[in-house]
Amino acid sequence: MRLGVLDVGSNTVHLLVVDAHPGAQPLAADSLRRVLRLAEHLTPEGAIDDTGTAALVDAVAAAVAAAEDAGVEEFLAFATSAVREATNGEAVLDEVERATGVRLQVLPGTAEADLTFLAVRRWFGWSAGRLLVLDIGGGSLEVAAGLDEAPDVSFSLPLGAGRLTRDRLPGDPPAAGDVRDLRKHVRQQIASRVRDVTRAGSPDRVVVTSKTFRSLARLCGAAPSEEGPAVRRVLRRADLSPWVPRLAGMRVKQRAELAGVSAERASQVLAGALVAEAAFELLGVEEALVCPWALREGIILRRLDAIGSRDGLADGVRAAAGPVAF
Repeated sequence: MRLGVLDVGSNTVHLLVVDAHPGAQPLAADSLRRVLRLAEHLTPEGAIDDTGTAALVDAVAAAVAAAEDAGVEEFLAFATSAVREATNGEAVLDEVERATGVRLQVLPGTAEADLTFLAVRRWFGWSAGRLLVLDIGGGSLEVAAGLDEAPDVSFSLPLGAGRLTRDRLPGDPPAAGDVRDLRKHVRQQIASRVRDVTRAGSPDRVVVTSKTFRSLARLCGAAPSEEGPAVRRVLRRADLSPWVPRLAGMRVKQRAELAGVSAERASQVLAGALVAEAAFELLGVEEALVCPWALREGIILRRLDAIGSRDGLADGVRAAAGPVAF
């Protein structure tokens, strides 16, 4: 089966086309990515403005056309924090559906964390033991921990790299006082949930996912993406911490020249580094493995589980369950 998964995030609209069937590893067949920065189209009242809505409609329409050209048999489309938190989110969803025929499903933050955790578990397998999974997106930080395929604890905090840059780091480079204030804010937010994580038990493996963490790992010496997804990549706190003051003193243009930092992410990498450093320190993490699978793959795996259960595969043991059932 050829599946198409459309992810409308705070920074990008990303279509991933995969060939997959229950019990097999999904294999990427095509990809289409458009930088939208939807969170930058919010009015002071928290609504997505007309320009942002029109850009989203265009991006979804382009993804639908690309999916049709790629022979996609089933199309799954979802949106995360930018649409979820917009005061006119429902109206935006209605406009997208009217114009494109696609109804975006809005994922709760805990669903993002749960599905990302599922993807990480499948990537590393049961031998990885108890996992702690961290994911910094454009609008939020997702945290999940547990021993099984469903985490024992999962939550989302409004600590996305794009959100924090927009709301708390004006200036290029930002003022030292703003950086200090952001560090304090991030630490307070994460510290409020540390006990929830520790109650889930000490992790055997800490894993980080998604673009922000991949960029930070590359900045700290991890292998470039050209070497493929199976290469072992590690992000160590000792390597990350010295980069925080260095990034804080750089202009966006200078950051964009660093290994692993794209021009579109250069403005956000400092905020991402502050969140990553605080999470590592407060959760007692010295190093983490980088997983190439994240939310999109989790949605694909959940859908394949549902198909397998419906068709009597996997011995009919488990029906699809959890926060999202496609």
